[in-house]
This record gives sequence, structure tokens and C-alpha cells, in this order.
Amino acid sequence: MLKWSEPSLMQYKVLVVDDDPDIRDAIEIYLRSDGFLVRKAANGHEALSVLESEEDIHLIILDIMMPQMDGIQAAFKIRESRNLPIIMLSAKTEHTDKIIGLNVGADDYVTKPFNPLELLARVRSQLRRYTNLGHYTGDGSDDDRLQVRGLALDKKSKTVSVDGEDIRITPTEYKILELLMENKGRVFSIGDIYERVWKEPSFSPENTVAVHVRRIREKIEINPKEPAYLKVVWGVGYKIEK
Repeated sequence: MLKWSEPSLMQYKVLVVDDDPDIRDAIEIYLRSDGFLVRKAANGHEALSVLESEEDIHLIILDIMMPQMDGIQAAFKIRESRNLPIIMLSAKTEHTDKIIGLNVGADDYVTKPFNPLELLARVRSQLRRYTNLGHYTGDGSDDDRLQVRGLALDKKSKTVSVDGEDIRITPTEYKILELLMENKGRVFSIGDIYERVWKEPSFSPENTVAVHVRRIREKIEINPKEPAYLKVVWGVGYKIEK
């Protein structure tokens, strides 16, 4: 099995949340075999308890359909205080479920039944993005601070602010914004954004990218319906206005 060893995966702890113990155990086996530390929870309430007691959780694999507190509710609560990557897991295939999950702050979505190797690849990809924010080597500036009028992105602190006020942003949202701000005025297609940020070929990425862009606008724009920064170029893609 391929190993990602820079940095060592033993530094990273994954929380697996699923009401099916067989699925929890199966995912744990694959994660541990690849060098991850694993914690498990059976529902959203247990997941929140683990996060309260263990600050060093780096990624969550979160099932949607669970008793007591489902994955959508749990993701919403988690995003109130934590920006770590969340991979949603569900047996449902409807696009509405995926969009809801992304809307509440998920970074990726895997449908059951899934290939364990694909899940591992997505975990590694999200952790690389999470731990190496700001290291995209595009055509733009290499400065540590990117600024477009009142919108500022600091690569060292991995923070984003609007008119001096810090905003809470997820790792995936950060990478999209960083890509666009490093290339002010350049239009990126949806497929190009997906491949550069998710680091994998794009297969019907429209909903995924659009949901993340909408969430970014809600955070950085005074009026998201009339954005001053993150613009759509109809039929082409998105850009950050100079």
C-alpha cells in the first residue's frame, strides 16, 4: 500500500463517526494499516465529545445517517469552532444530500459502498491540503500576504480577513481563495479549480465547486448577490476582481 511519509502520518489522528460498528472497524483497519491514529464514535454527540476531549484530531470521516445526532447536524456544530477537514460518508447518492453536506462545511463526500483505497487517497489529499495551506505554486505572487482592497489572506498564519476582521474559513475554502487571489483577474474554469484544489481529475465538479464558492462569498462579501471580490464569468468560471 502506498505510504504518504512527508510528514509522517503517525502525527495525524482521524475521527471515524458511523453508527455501523462494522463500517467503523473496517475503516479503522485501513487507516491504521496506512499509519494513521484512529478514534471512533457512533453518532454526532459522541463525535463532539471526542473533539472536546482531544484537541489533536486532524480529520473527521462523518456518516450522514445516524441516530441521536446525524452527520449534517454534527458538521454544523463542528464548524462553529473547528476548521479541520470533514469527509462526509453516506449511502445516499442524491445530489441534494451532497449539496447539504457541503453547505454545512464538509470538504469532501464519499458514497457507500466505497473503495477503501479511494477513501484513503481522499484522507491523504485533505490532510495535505490542511497541513500545507498556502503552499500552492501558481503564477501569482510568492509574498506571504495577498491583498485585494479590503480582502487579505496571510499565508503564514493561514488566516483571511475582510476590512481587518478575521473570518472563519475551511481548508478547502482557503485553497480556492488563495488560488484566485494569487492570480488576480485570471479566470479559472470550474474544472481547473477542482483539479488544482482537490488535486484529482474532475468528474462533474460543478456542484462541489459552486457550493464552496457560495460559502466563500457569504463570508467575504457585504452582499453575496452582488459580489465585489469573487466574480463569476458566465460560461467560463470564477475570478478575483483586481
